[in-house]
Amino acid sequence: MKTKTAFIAILIMMLNACQKNMKQENVDLSSFYSESTKALFSGRPSNSTQYGLSEEMSGGEYQNRLDDYSPAAEKKLRASLRAINQQLSAESYTDENKSVMQDIIRYFSGHEDFDIGYIDVWMGLSPFIVNQINGPLIDIPNIMVANHQVNNSKQVQDYLQRLDHFDIFVQQVLEKLEYDTDKNWIPPKAIVNKTISAMQSFIETDASNHPLVTSFAQKLQGVNDMNDDEKSQAIKKAEMLVAAKVYPAFKSVVTKLNDLKLMATEESGIWAQPNGGKYYLDAIKMLGDSDLTPQQIHDLGLSEVERITSEMDEILNVQGMTEGTVGERMMALLDDSRFIYEDSEAGRAELLNDLNKYIQEISAMMDEQFATRPKYDVEVRKFPKAREESAPGGQYTNPPLDGSQPGIYWINLRDIKANPRFEMKTLTYHEAIPGHHWQVALNLEQEDLPMLRRIAPYNAYVEGWALYSELVGKEMGLYKNDPFSDLGRLKAELFRAVRLVVDTGLHYKKWSREQAIKYMMEIGGVVESDAIAEVERYMVWPGQALGYKLGMIQIVKLRNDAMQKLGDKFDIKEFHDVVLLGGAVPMSVLESKIHKWVVSNM
Repeated sequence: MKTKTAFIAILIMMLNACQKNMKQENVDLSSFYSESTKALFSGRPSNSTQYGLSEEMSGGEYQNRLDDYSPAAEKKLRASLRAINQQLSAESYTDENKSVMQDIIRYFSGHEDFDIGYIDVWMGLSPFIVNQINGPLIDIPNIMVANHQVNNSKQVQDYLQRLDHFDIFVQQVLEKLEYDTDKNWIPPKAIVNKTISAMQSFIETDASNHPLVTSFAQKLQGVNDMNDDEKSQAIKKAEMLVAAKVYPAFKSVVTKLNDLKLMATEESGIWAQPNGGKYYLDAIKMLGDSDLTPQQIHDLGLSEVERITSEMDEILNVQGMTEGTVGERMMALLDDSRFIYEDSEAGRAELLNDLNKYIQEISAMMDEQFATRPKYDVEVRKFPKAREESAPGGQYTNPPLDGSQPGIYWINLRDIKANPRFEMKTLTYHEAIPGHHWQVALNLEQEDLPMLRRIAPYNAYVEGWALYSELVGKEMGLYKNDPFSDLGRLKAELFRAVRLVVDTGLHYKKWSREQAIKYMMEIGGVVESDAIAEVERYMVWPGQALGYKLGMIQIVKLRNDAMQKLGDKFDIKEFHDVVLLGGAVPMSVLESKIHKWVVSNM
């Protein structure tokens, strides 16, 4: 990022005035960063694998361990982080980093009034430890498949040891599920049913064909300190452990869920859980990063739906599609052969090729609006069959710190009709470049930041940036002479506005699951399979869906304000650097950063 001479002079004066104090603050804050990182990742060894952390950073050896989600372990994790935060609160620092660090630790330690659920390294407190879309029973096998490195015989044994501990790991998860059940925190019946299906899908193949075995066998090909016989024996042991440890453990989960189904409610929102209204208000604050009330967010969503559908209506009218609501006309496009990939392996391969083409196309143009490029690559992959039913349409997972693997842009091919051609550009800009991959990769590269700052998962910032990235694609001219893809972009923005309405509808206005699905289909033009998966996602992630639109609105507002104040001095590359280089932060901190940048350039 370019820096103006006047601002540098002012900054040097400030630094000289308080250099001694600042140095002491940085040293002291560094110890808090180190303690909190170890406290979090010593309890989440799988996420240490995901990020490729050093043993020093994660509190010791971790590659042969699985996470402990038992009630006692969850209590210890949260208490450790809160104790660090209390110590940090007692210190009289003036550094803005202190406030950010306190927010991050609060994010990872959850609300003191709720000891239910589990701490997720991506979204903080998550209310249902067993569900259809994420949680340890889904995330940890995925991390083992995608992130556990197998480059030598030691790592081979680490992997096998993890498989050997699966029965204990799953039992600890079930203990936490039982603990939450005793407090009357039980997922809605529709979620329990969908989770049973997901668990059964996970263990429906022979052990020899399970991803935990097939991915391991593929990685073994690159191991040089083992001969072919030793590798063959390792694969056989993996098959045995999956059959003897993993499958029986997951069958016990299905048994437990079948029992739990008899106790589950038909209600869909978090309001139906004990003190669920308070939980939702905290979720709005943490995941929406907003002080708005649920009613204000609901009304904002309705207003944005009206604005965006009006823009879509104009495009549809120009294309000769004048009859019916916007939602009905968008659904009609899904029956138009021009926009639907062939429902075959060839059609799915064409879709994947198109996604790679869009990444290459926008990557070649990024220097127009961005001064700093991440060093990590991104790769397109389809979700495994076992995950298709409950996985979202698209998803991103980060690369490890050492860059040994790329970031992954996942695409769900369960229903080819749910992936029309005119939506694929926008989805790619959101998940890959300049969206999640670009932002997350740049964050991970900020080596001067503490680890928790580099992975800070501020939902409104992260998802707001990804939605803003869809607009950047339009501003770069990538929808020029492609009105239907621009329509797909607006549909994606409408989708996020609809989320404001549906999330608050479910958790505040007490909508039913069916009412929410109907609204998404009729207003958002979403196919039924996607509408079901989305609504059930919101049911287990209260407040998470709010961050997209609330975050984007704030980023666009900050940019517009800066453009108005700076006029010809406004530099879009500098603006993007200020937003991205410094890690994910609360929106109030981002506002302060942009304000300081504007002042320095006036």
